[in-house]
Amino acid sequence: MKYNWIDGYLLEKKGVTKNLQADWNWIRYCIEDKMFAAICLDNEDKPYYINVKTDPQESIYLREQYEDIIPGYYSNKVHWNSIKPDGAVSDDLMKHLLDESYELILAGFSKKKQREILGEE
Repeated sequence: MKYNWIDGYLLEKKGVTKNLQADWNWIRYCIEDKMFAAICLDNEDKPYYINVKTDPQESIYLREQYEDIIPGYYSNKVHWNSIKPDGAVSDDLMKHLLDESYELILAGFSKKKQREILGEE
């Protein structure tokens, strides 16, 4: 996988936890219990997709622009995209997608909970 920086990048974000969803063999990154990113692993524990939540309109645009971005693998195809881990998506775009996914999930919490997660209380 060319994005070997993802784990450290995501774990630096406030309130993020990491776990393995063993049934799916996915490394999940969550805020509380809400997943915002996942690295999908094959039977040899090699990444084959990175799933991120995206705005539905942006999802369509990204899929049209990048052949390495497809509708979410085993996810809601409207709200999730999957990125091939060895594809042509730049590091900058990948960081943008991870940041946006984090923000979308964070926005689903109450303002009070957001402040708590972000350490602002």
